[in-house]
Amino acid sequence: MADVAQVTGLGWDTVKDIIKPFLKRTLKKLSYRDIKHLAIDEIYVGRKKKFYTLVIDLDTGQIIYVAHGRGAGCLRGFWRRLRLAKAKIAAVSMDMSAAYWKAVRAHLPEAAVVFDKFHIVKLVNEKLDDLRRALVREAEGILKTKIKGWRFLLLTRRDNLPEDKMHDLDTVLKFNQPLAMAYYLKEELFLLWDQPSRQAMSNFLKSWCRRAMATKIQKLITLAKTLLRHMGGILSWFTHRINSGRMEGINNKIRTMTRSAYGYRDETFFILKLFNLHLSRQELVG
Repeated sequence: MADVAQVTGLGWDTVKDIIKPFLKRTLKKLSYRDIKHLAIDEIYVGRKKKFYTLVIDLDTGQIIYVAHGRGAGCLRGFWRRLRLAKAKIAAVSMDMSAAYWKAVRAHLPEAAVVFDKFHIVKLVNEKLDDLRRALVREAEGILKTKIKGWRFLLLTRRDNLPEDKMHDLDTVLKFNQPLAMAYYLKEELFLLWDQPSRQAMSNFLKSWCRRAMATKIQKLITLAKTLLRHMGGILSWFTHRINSGRMEGINNKIRTMTRSAYGYRDETFFILKLFNLHLSRQELVG
């Protein structure tokens, strides 16, 4: 949009009015019949519009459904369209939101729910960071200075940490045993997706959760119970090797798009842009 306006010398609204019919035509070509793998997520787009619920076709990367708001209620229209198209959905990737989980189970009972690796790792990192902040509040003197400000060291995968930061990390862990236990459990959990079978994944996850609960660190106990409750969806990854990586990429594109346009006052146009986000810039979609 901005590029087209700059090249042609036309105003933003004029370019929008030219592009809008094209976007509507491409939307009419959208078909649900052959879709097999879905991802469901929500994105925050600002204080005024707040949240939108998105569904994407994981095989093509195309957004196939958009609704203003979040939660299971936003998907009512989507389920109707799937039924009319007689789509055969094999698996759905999502975070561990109870609302979306229950909605998929109710409307797609034959589809496998796959809890996304990205969101599981994000949850683990959040618990580790919560523990770090709690320890900072309780710590005094040199211990406080050693823990505070080292968030990057703790949340970065050890394999991805610069060599010159390894000593700093080991120093931080040496000063606090609870933090060290949580950190090493976090690193070990990445091995879950390297297991050779679904049963091996199950055994690994159960063992990991037992050890997390044995630490008697409340945040790790809560995390372990959450993972055990969602074990079926976590293990589904072994059969259906899908994740929400494409969804995360789309969410980043949307944030960039809304920032560059300083938001979209025309909600219809904004939604049309989302449906066409998978197309290239050269096709004059924005």
